[in-house]
Amino acid sequence: MTTPVNAPMNARLNGYQVTLYTQQDRQHGAVPLAQWLLDEARKLGLRGATLSGALQGLGHDGRVHAVNLFDVSDQPVQVTVIGSEAETQQWLDHLQAQGIEAFYVRAAVEFGTLGRG
Repeated sequence: MTTPVNAPMNARLNGYQVTLYTQQDRQHGAVPLAQWLLDEARKLGLRGATLSGALQGLGHDGRVHAVNLFDVSDQPVQVTVIGSEAETQQWLDHLQAQGIEAFYVRAAVEFGTLGRG
């Protein structure tokens, strides 16, 4: 699926939504991994990225990860980006080159902006 970069703001576009799953306490260098992922999405010009926290989740390792009153370090977090096929593939390739280890989901989506943008 391809998306024209210069499409009008209210156009319906096709591309991909990529969501990476990690924990609050994971780092990339001295930076929290989730924040680093958002920063890299911005640097690469992705159209949108969101960092979300969850109360509890089941990891790919079968372990329950959860936030509790005294410790948020095991809080499940996810970073979701939206972009064209080329943009999201470039982001994933960049993450791979940086040695990032994370579970992700990539799904084809239609996206756009309602109203005047």
